[in-house]
Amino acid sequence: MTTQQIIELYRPSIIQIATQTSTGTGFYLKEFNLIVTNEHVVGKNAEVTIAGRQFEKRLARVWYTDKKHDLAFLEPPEDVPIPEIKLGDYNDLHDGEVVVAIGHPFGLNYTATQGVISKVDRVRDGVKYIQIDAAINPGNSGGPLVNKQGEIIGINSFIIRGGDNLGFALPVSYLREALEMYQPHRGSPSTRCHSCNYLVLPENIDSTKYCPFCGTEVKLPMPPERETKPVGIAKTVEEILGELGKDVKLARDGNNNWSVKEGTAKIKINYNSDNYFVAGDAYLCQLPTDTTKIKPLYQFLMSENYELDGLVLSCVKQNIVLSCIMYDLDMTLENGIEMFRNLFQKADYYDQFLEEKYSCQELLEE
Repeated sequence: MTTQQIIELYRPSIIQIATQTSTGTGFYLKEFNLIVTNEHVVGKNAEVTIAGRQFEKRLARVWYTDKKHDLAFLEPPEDVPIPEIKLGDYNDLHDGEVVVAIGHPFGLNYTATQGVISKVDRVRDGVKYIQIDAAINPGNSGGPLVNKQGEIIGINSFIIRGGDNLGFALPVSYLREALEMYQPHRGSPSTRCHSCNYLVLPENIDSTKYCPFCGTEVKLPMPPERETKPVGIAKTVEEILGELGKDVKLARDGNNNWSVKEGTAKIKINYNSDNYFVAGDAYLCQLPTDTTKIKPLYQFLMSENYELDGLVLSCVKQNIVLSCIMYDLDMTLENGIEMFRNLFQKADYYDQFLEEKYSCQELLEE
């Protein structure tokens, strides 16, 4: 298969994953009816946010974690027609083979990079990894590594920071072993002991936190009695979103990032802790293809900016964006609600108005 064919085959099966503190990638395996990702992507969470090409953002349960092999399995969305992708055979791999690393983290475009296998059996901490030279960014963690036959041969796991395209993927043989071990217990929270590889389940865990086989302390992916709440400005932002009727859990896009929709406008919120401000950017629509309407559109945007209070209209590449900003020391629950309510209402209004008045194009979704 060509790289383009592989990309098109996998695009519907790649899943975006986000928690309160991180983002990453996963992929759906129809054979086992599970979403596969890295353990470090889900962290200590028993529930994460997922989204894909075939479905909108929703919450998904974490069913299985394996810290040693950095694996996690999630509950897939129901009644979503995601096509089947197949697992390959690790024993057929050889150095120099061409591979494609695929990922789609929240906040980044769908990415697929081609490279070759530098070494099929690089050992780190007693586990074999496939060393590849394909460029992988941190958000690609949990995405599939695919051979030229379109089969999954590994899971993108980590990179060497400062290295020149030094990426490592867990071989598919470890994944298949874990899937077959967990499959009889599907729907039950479980974790694989990182000391003895024993599958720990609610019915066999010792004293609620120890592996019954070797006594190592383990943790099942169980919902906490009380949810961990953010602190500081992140807490204020989430309280504001809640007051404005948004689902806070679904809004989370990793550490200090949130995204929501208002009508057809997509709004991204970021707390920049280095420069101490909170910014909201509503992506409305794209510039019109009719070039005769661009000049009057620009004139309208500039005249509106003269009238707007606390909001700014701008063009970012082809996108028309409505933005607001507030320093964290100035933000309270009350003025934050006022600022973001204004942003949301105006975003929904301008989005529809610009499409009708100036033939602006609908915003492209990844």
